[in-house]
Amino acid sequence: MQSQDIKPREPQDEHIVENKELNIWEALIPVFALVAMLAYNVYVYGGDALSGSNQFVLLLGGAVAAVVGVYNKVTFGQMLEEVSENIKSTATAIIILLMVGALAGTWLISGIIPTMIYYGLQVLNPTIFLAACVIICAIISVATGSSWTTSATVGIALIGIAQALGVSLGMTAGAILSGAYFGDKISPMSDTTNLAPAMAGTDLFTHIRYMLYTTVPTLTITLIVFVVIGLNIDTTGSANTEGILTALNSAINVSPWLFLVPAIVIILIIKKTPPLVALLGGTLLGGLAALIFQPNIVAAIGGGTSLNFTTGYKGIMDAITVETAIPTENEALKGLFASGGMTSMLGTVWLILCAMVFGGIMDAIGALSAISKALLKLFHTTFGLFASTVASCLTLNLTASDQYLAIVVPGKMYAQAYKDKGLAPENLSRTLEDSGTVTSVLVPWNTCGAYHSGVLGVDTLHYAGYAVFNWLSPFMTLLFAAFRIKIRELTTDNA
Repeated sequence: MQSQDIKPREPQDEHIVENKELNIWEALIPVFALVAMLAYNVYVYGGDALSGSNQFVLLLGGAVAAVVGVYNKVTFGQMLEEVSENIKSTATAIIILLMVGALAGTWLISGIIPTMIYYGLQVLNPTIFLAACVIICAIISVATGSSWTTSATVGIALIGIAQALGVSLGMTAGAILSGAYFGDKISPMSDTTNLAPAMAGTDLFTHIRYMLYTTVPTLTITLIVFVVIGLNIDTTGSANTEGILTALNSAINVSPWLFLVPAIVIILIIKKTPPLVALLGGTLLGGLAALIFQPNIVAAIGGGTSLNFTTGYKGIMDAITVETAIPTENEALKGLFASGGMTSMLGTVWLILCAMVFGGIMDAIGALSAISKALLKLFHTTFGLFASTVASCLTLNLTASDQYLAIVVPGKMYAQAYKDKGLAPENLSRTLEDSGTVTSVLVPWNTCGAYHSGVLGVDTLHYAGYAVFNWLSPFMTLLFAAFRIKIRELTTDNA
């Protein structure tokens, strides 16, 4: 049976407009203008730039591109038509993003995510504390899809335990962020994991499966490094997690049966079920589990004191659509016990739409074609194209100071170049994640670096060297490209 999902317009089917009136330097004017405006915007707004000003800057970048286009004899109507086609191509990605928010909401109130944390915390052992930090944060970030939430909740608890054990806070923060960004990169609930394939032109689960080739070896090396470090440092005290475990146990009904829901979703993904079907199934199963295992929480969210049809319906619907929270007295758990539902994904949807405006105008004026041709002239090898992508992502993390733009801009710019090299779009989406997503936390003035440094109380330069997963990922993707390991070519099937 064929998938009934909305079929996006793939990059390989997209007509890239050529404009002989436009030269490469004119094509790069909007890019330079966008990077400069983004850098200044993040300087002014800091972390608040993600709330909407970056999206408007993308529109301003589109306006600069439009001026260049008019100067080079492109009509405003042509630009709007291309923008419209670009936005249509993101329909599936936007629907998936909304469904991911819905799934996160029901998985929270059902106790699925808190139960994962409960059992994850119990694997702590002072001897392998740093490796355990990686594993725990990886589990939680995969479950939540958020490195920021992982850092602000369990990350803070692990920093406190490290202080009691006498373990270096720089090492601990590096281990926390290595695990946290594993999930930020690989979880289907992560916005960057959805954003990268949307920009490159592939689907979510193809992207995730292809990322495993570079991500699993990188995480394995990271764990080995932290095991070796852990065996060669002295620790004192004991890892006491009783307070957190007690708070979790008192807030929700912890049960290993809750693991059945993510297990079913994983099986659906492995069986290549269409993403929307798998995510919808996970959302509904999460809601059912909430009614069975957490009736009091559902009733409270639904505005009642006991569970009935009305409070049950309202509680589940609120978890799916708007901000909800599980009541708890533990300050360290309050951040993790909150979910935004579908509304939490609207910022990323907004970003995608504004990026499509910028990319659509760039395409309409012939800038993408000019840049693609210049790239192909500069990089005659497959490795050169991969290296160029990595360098672009790193540069944008340094200049634009935002991981989302480090995915969006190179993703749109390089899609045609990968097609012209006969490379499947998942090569691009994997490289965007390997170099754009994970390196953002290594830059002190990047929104991610500033956020995690402030939350964990550890200076970026102190943990950067220990964030092994984050700085090793770009090298791993270049290693695979250099030796042609799992470099998928564009064929009729994957097109």
